[in-house]
Amino acid sequence: MGRDFRQRSKAAPHSGEGSDSPSRNEITQPLLDDPQGDPGYEDWHGISDSGKEKAVRSSRRLAALGGPISRPIVITLILVAMMIRLFRLSHPSSVVFDEVHFGGFAGQYINGTFFMDVHPPLGKLLFAATGYLAGYNGMFNFSKIGADYIAPRVPYVAMRMLPAVMGCLLSPVAYMTSRNLGFTQAAAVLVAIAIMFDNALATQSRLILLDSILILFTAMAMLSWSEFMVVSRSPKIAPFTLRWWLPLIATGINLGLAVSVKMVGLFIIATIGTSTVWQLWTMLGNLSIPPRTLVRHVMARAFALVAVPMMVYALFFAVHFRVLWRNGAGNTFMSPEFQASIAGSGLSGPTYEPVVYGSKLFIRHHGTNGGFLHSHEHAYQTGSLQQQVTCYPFVDSNSYFFIKPALEINNGTSREVPLNDEIRPVRNGDIVRLEHTVTFRRLHSHDMRAPVTDTEDMKEVSAYGSANFPGDSNDHWRLEIVGEPPKTELKAITQRFHLHHVNQGCSLFSHSIKLPEWAFGQQEVACAKNGRKDLISWLIEQNDHSSFNETTPKVQYRQPSFWEKFIEIHKVMFKINNDLKSSHPFDSRPVAWPLLNRGISFWAADEPHRGQIYLLGNPILWWLAVLGIVVYVVYEAACILLTQRGFFFHRFGPVRDIANQTVLLFSAWAFHYLPFFVMSRQLFLHHYLPAFYFSVLLLGTVFHAVTFRWAPKMQWASMTVIAVLLAWSYFHFSAFTYGLEQNPGTCNSLKWRSKWDFDCAKAERAAHSL
Repeated sequence: MGRDFRQRSKAAPHSGEGSDSPSRNEITQPLLDDPQGDPGYEDWHGISDSGKEKAVRSSRRLAALGGPISRPIVITLILVAMMIRLFRLSHPSSVVFDEVHFGGFAGQYINGTFFMDVHPPLGKLLFAATGYLAGYNGMFNFSKIGADYIAPRVPYVAMRMLPAVMGCLLSPVAYMTSRNLGFTQAAAVLVAIAIMFDNALATQSRLILLDSILILFTAMAMLSWSEFMVVSRSPKIAPFTLRWWLPLIATGINLGLAVSVKMVGLFIIATIGTSTVWQLWTMLGNLSIPPRTLVRHVMARAFALVAVPMMVYALFFAVHFRVLWRNGAGNTFMSPEFQASIAGSGLSGPTYEPVVYGSKLFIRHHGTNGGFLHSHEHAYQTGSLQQQVTCYPFVDSNSYFFIKPALEINNGTSREVPLNDEIRPVRNGDIVRLEHTVTFRRLHSHDMRAPVTDTEDMKEVSAYGSANFPGDSNDHWRLEIVGEPPKTELKAITQRFHLHHVNQGCSLFSHSIKLPEWAFGQQEVACAKNGRKDLISWLIEQNDHSSFNETTPKVQYRQPSFWEKFIEIHKVMFKINNDLKSSHPFDSRPVAWPLLNRGISFWAADEPHRGQIYLLGNPILWWLAVLGIVVYVVYEAACILLTQRGFFFHRFGPVRDIANQTVLLFSAWAFHYLPFFVMSRQLFLHHYLPAFYFSVLLLGTVFHAVTFRWAPKMQWASMTVIAVLLAWSYFHFSAFTYGLEQNPGTCNSLKWRSKWDFDCAKAERAAHSL
């Protein structure tokens, strides 16, 4: 597992490549015939002639063990994986864990109802297509865990079949990737068997969840990249030919597919991107490659690994926008311009443009997606105890206000200014009042702190007064139209404005902070003295007046382009994702994942069935994978120290090649694991599964490095022993994978660690009831 990836390599004269990629027999063997010409043999300091000869023989033997991918092995792996993954796929016949979300999203795709989610659309589109083809009409809403599938005739088995089939394919993909990276047949088969017999991967692949789809596309990206590294090193395949382009384009497509399922796909892009940069850097040092050819290599990789994934990713968002054409709950997260592009949103039609005194207004907060200025006949439970003012995200009769001129106040007496049917426009700088159309109370503020944001700079905003009481100067707000000169007439939709309280010197403000249950969890509205500009900005979305007619100018929201919608939806996705900071009974932090400190309770049956699904990896495999990582890190550290002392034994030929691929696999594991340490959002064990996949491949390199000098029979014998151990562990914990019945004694015997919090007490209660 060496370090020669820092060195230049001798490329085949016509290949134009300087990559240290792994190779099949015909690629590695010519380098071994001339140790003096192979960079791996550049230093023999401190090694005897017999040691040199032994090293070369070992390297040649290692190369000879590498061979083509075995189709019978691939077919066998698929068949065995199908038996494991598809067993009792119909159980349980009720909603399990996050099937609540992804099954529900599939139904909304089928109905065309717009929704908002933190993940890109591909995985959910695949579930929707599968369900639709199987007869799902989208009416069942997957509303809660445990909801029955049978009575409403939901084709849940067909929908679960999609990730299950992808889980079946993961094992042969791991085998083929291992062979491309130079593993022996025994090591590659061991990796495939390990993937097949992992309980966590099996559990995720048997439910309507995204992870199995993500992991397969991630693994396919690494498979196609490993194939490209093979062909790019081959003296039989010239650069820029069809055979050279195919695995490179396939890598780009798979990268696009992975990131189109979950943003975690960005980590495999980072992995392969880093490998590409190193590959190009190595080529730059190969003086036999003309600059023009080098530029062609850069452009080819930029197209295949940047442009192609972007096109694939954008394509699925285009489908997403096209399919979700109707108004839905997700509208409230989006800007009014975005909402106007959705049928039935209520914003697609025009509204009257001029705002005059007496107009009935529907006022939207600009700085958040909290919705519209709102009031209702419920009082604050703190402060003034006056009527609540909030932001509410849905169209509601309690969200309309009349705009009126300021009161005339003489000697402490307030008087309404009669309009006398005068059509009087509202202008920039006017002092105005807003009267709630249902309760006839006015928007009001005073020297009292806001109900939740209890600071000196945040004042309470309430609705105060009545139809028979005109109010007072605390109802007065000075209107400021953003970016317009004084006396400019206020217009609906196109202008943003601030409302500054005349007496308190603060501005009407809202933010994403929610009020308590006594205010129905609606968004807090306050009067802020130092509010952020966007959070004190408002706009008029609907505008009506009794004097308006067909000659009155109208205005409507501009239809955004695809790219404007694409950018906006990503801003909202990232914001929602960052806001997922609440705790969950089964959440965990990244430090706990590799050693399998705890799992996740997905589902528990009623007492008569006594079954439960608990996400837990194969403990022996997970702990061996951690050991493989530790061995690799210690080995690399030892290599650095020994190299400093003048020893170079780790650089010999194919040992070097397999070592370079270990660097690739270790970087893939690190890219898929370490970023979670800086995420403050809610995290779960299943977030580690892509990194776990690469840790199993990394474990395969350790097995390969230990056994490659052994006779083939010894390699297969040792592989069989480990495989049997992994299979035993898998079936030992399979009750949690398949939701099988357990008795209390069996359940308790599976608690190898005290932090594994699956519920054996329920099984015990059920046993006592028999």
